[in-house]
Amino acid sequence: MMHVQQIKEGLEVVGSDDAHVGTVDSLSGQLLKLKKNDPGFGGSHHYLDIGLIAAVDDKIRLIVSSAEARERWSEESS
Repeated sequence: MMHVQQIKEGLEVVGSDDAHVGTVDSLSGQLLKLKKNDPGFGGSHHYLDIGLIAAVDDKIRLIVSSAEARERWSEESS
């Protein structure tokens, strides 16, 4: 069971395929805010619904693949 309190800045987010999706910046309501300085992010924060989280341990593991996570995220320019 996932507890929101386990989500911390700096945790890596990986898809169900164990491929890198991003790195946690913060939690914004029901959205996981990913750091904008990740390679390929173009200087924008990306957001994923916390409903996509399968587990939190040393990483945040999603219930979808990294490719599907990228299709589902929303973007906000800073």
